[in-house]
Amino acid sequence: MSTTTTGSLLKGGEWLIKQSNAFETFTPEDFTEEQLMVRDMCNQFLRAEVLPVIERIDKMEPGLMPSLMDKAGSQGLLGASVPEELNGLGKDFVTSTLVSEGLGGGYSFSVAMSAHAGIGTLPILYFGTEEQKKKYVSKLATGAWKGSYGLTEPGSGSDALGAKTTATLSADGKFYLLNGQKCWITNGGFADVYTVFAKIDGDKFTAFIVERGFEGFTQGPEEHKMGIKGSSTVQLYFQDCKVPVENVLGEVGKGHIIAFNILNIGRLKLAAAAIGGAKLALTETIQYAKTREQFKTPIANFGAIKHKLAEMAIKIYADESALYRTAKWIDEKEAELLASGKPFNEALLGAAEEYAIECAILKVHGSEALDFVVDEGVQVHGGNGYSDEYNISRAYRDSRINRIYEGTNEINRLLTVDMMLKRAMKGKLDLMGPAMSVQKELMSIPEFGDGEEGSFSKEQKIIVNMKKCILMVAGAAVQKLMNNLTNEQEIIMNIADMAIETFVAESFLLRVMKAADKNGEESNKVQVAMMQCYLNDAVDTIAKCGKEAINAFAEGDEPKMMLLGLKRFTKTEPFNSKDARRLIADKLIEENIYRL
Repeated sequence: MSTTTTGSLLKGGEWLIKQSNAFETFTPEDFTEEQLMVRDMCNQFLRAEVLPVIERIDKMEPGLMPSLMDKAGSQGLLGASVPEELNGLGKDFVTSTLVSEGLGGGYSFSVAMSAHAGIGTLPILYFGTEEQKKKYVSKLATGAWKGSYGLTEPGSGSDALGAKTTATLSADGKFYLLNGQKCWITNGGFADVYTVFAKIDGDKFTAFIVERGFEGFTQGPEEHKMGIKGSSTVQLYFQDCKVPVENVLGEVGKGHIIAFNILNIGRLKLAAAAIGGAKLALTETIQYAKTREQFKTPIANFGAIKHKLAEMAIKIYADESALYRTAKWIDEKEAELLASGKPFNEALLGAAEEYAIECAILKVHGSEALDFVVDEGVQVHGGNGYSDEYNISRAYRDSRINRIYEGTNEINRLLTVDMMLKRAMKGKLDLMGPAMSVQKELMSIPEFGDGEEGSFSKEQKIIVNMKKCILMVAGAAVQKLMNNLTNEQEIIMNIADMAIETFVAESFLLRVMKAADKNGEESNKVQVAMMQCYLNDAVDTIAKCGKEAINAFAEGDEPKMMLLGLKRFTKTEPFNSKDARRLIADKLIEENIYRL
């Protein structure tokens, strides 16, 4: 396995076989003044415009959500990634990701905004003709028109290509007649323009731009949902809906390219919004814990509560580290592709596709971290957390959907491993060499020398060993099961969880190393404690998932040897996580807000 520090842009998935340079890793501490201003503007917008009317939003007061989107559009928040010539701000990918995070604490508003600025706008921006972009994107960027996206059907969710909606060319060749229905369509009740997918001639999966008011196009009533109650969610019905042939989006039969490429960006932006929501939930939980008294003392003074607050912060900080590391990679890859002559749309989509593995990882980890944060937030609130009088109950209900849309977390776990293996088979990612090196190491006598020690050298070794565990387990599973591995989803998800924890843990470590080098370890002692807590738990996850996978496919003497290897690679020194978490919690309580 290569542990050579790389000084060039890593390819997607390449972090598994190479050791990154902390000082070349982008972290939130590297945000520019302009980017920080954009984030502050988003936070101010939520405080001033959204949170004061959140009850009215949840009751779906007519016209309220569109009017809030109009206000967001007037400040440029709906078109951060849209070029200036199309009425957008023309900002880089990191900045547009910050907008998603900054508005992520807006409950149902965040859902409507994300759907509009993401899947409602980007398909036309990246795949539309110049005429389509001028007509639609220029209005979507300002909020003058609202956008929506019609992919899911009653019989096809994760299996998007199983859609039944059809498109038939009219006798005069001027229209496509759409027939079918779509369900769970966010913004569907008030949108002006929809990207809708249908099959031409029974098999040519194609995207169409459909306007509200097109003949034969109607929307159903609002769905009654467990959470995100203020977001519009309806079914769309097409009965010989007449769509002009010039409204075909992209190429006939290439609709899957649009759907899947947009999902890569959507998954990363969902993780960003989840971080924004989690930060708000933690801040409200800290403030509640400081004011709620039991046994004549604020509950924030109790060790059990401190443990919860610290763990919530650790997960947020971990997600944030991995998110902006990836966002910057996409930024840099886009610049590289633009410099090579790629047009605007191909550059960003190509960059996002390059890091599709990381986008899937972020979606899973971000949505599950948010679920953890809001769940613990309710617990800290006690009985009050179950009352609608407190926003934490809303956060709890709203969070649950994130593990389902933009591809369920199960699908994203399967994709993480599938994309890794496919890139290896195509020669884009050298997994075989490092995996063979790990196998040879298992047959050798372990080294027991102290080795060269330096700042964070022990933590770096842990990350290297976590990667060895993945290569050992995945390599053996592929050798043993071959093509049948695709039918062993439990094993694949074990490997995916190992990869997810490793990528996030490494991102966390790199961020802390960079900050400590700049400011000194003492100045970053809280961040160091957070990283050590996360790493300590991540190793346990690696050991558990690795053991489950090995026991599921290995036979004969294989399990014994591999489990010994797993034990060797997940061996760590004793660590007092209780004191570390108390240090973290005390800092949160002192700040009275999530600010680390």
